[in-house]
Amino acid sequence: MASEPVRRSTEIEEATNLYLIHPMAARLTTLLAALRIKPNTVSLTGMAFGLLAAVCYYHFRDVRYALAGFGLMVAWHVLDGADGQLARLTNAQSEYGKILDGICDYVTYIAVYCALALSLSRQGSKWVWFLAIAAGVCHALQAAAYEVQRQEYNYWGWGRSSQALPDLNAPAAHGGALWQRLFDMLYRAYVRMQYAVAGVAVEFYTKLASVMASEPQRAGVIRSQYREAFAPAVRRWSLLSSNYRTAGIFICALLKAPQLYFWFEIIGFSAIWIALLAGQQARYRTFLAGLAAHR
Repeated sequence: MASEPVRRSTEIEEATNLYLIHPMAARLTTLLAALRIKPNTVSLTGMAFGLLAAVCYYHFRDVRYALAGFGLMVAWHVLDGADGQLARLTNAQSEYGKILDGICDYVTYIAVYCALALSLSRQGSKWVWFLAIAAGVCHALQAAAYEVQRQEYNYWGWGRSSQALPDLNAPAAHGGALWQRLFDMLYRAYVRMQYAVAGVAVEFYTKLASVMASEPQRAGVIRSQYREAFAPAVRRWSLLSSNYRTAGIFICALLKAPQLYFWFEIIGFSAIWIALLAGQQARYRTFLAGLAAHR
């Protein structure tokens, strides 16, 4: 398996990450490594910026607060990119770190959604809480699906073992401390949700793994073919990335109508998600057919 680089695979990155967020995160990562700051500390600091953004967005009607909220969320994105880069640079990757990073992301958006809903509800729009909750559920499912697509690409396209989706048939943790068993339960539940919402095709995994094992001499060619076939699709999946949500929240806050963002999350992003899932299933079948034809 290939070693994992500090920076993510550039061919599947969308423009704001490629040219803004990740270059800033890379410069910050160098400083953080020199200061011997831990990746999990960076994740928690980023979450703190996200919580401050939520406080600002509560006052979204004042454009100064809306701008501050947007700036704080951009800072959170930079830190969110830096924690992963730092973990890879210092060889400090762990399943615990992945879960913590995901929790920090969710806490940030939960706080922002709640702040917007609370602000709107105090103006008499009590129903907005149902809208915010529905948007939050849709967001969680879509974000998990997008992350799986990235993991799949890095595992099959580049052979990065740390990006392999876990085998849920492996025995669960029974020994060890209580917190370890609880973590294993949480992790398995999270992965099951990822599998379900990302349309992971078990048949695709099984057949591709079988070809890789039986014909190791073809592995390099197969990975190259996989990258060619799936990189454009993963770029399309980036429409569900956090960056676009951050921009959408800011735009709707400037319009003094954050409820419009909730509606777009529920309807617009969900429609994109469904379309991407349909395309992914078709792509699995086409790729496997191509492999069979060349055997």
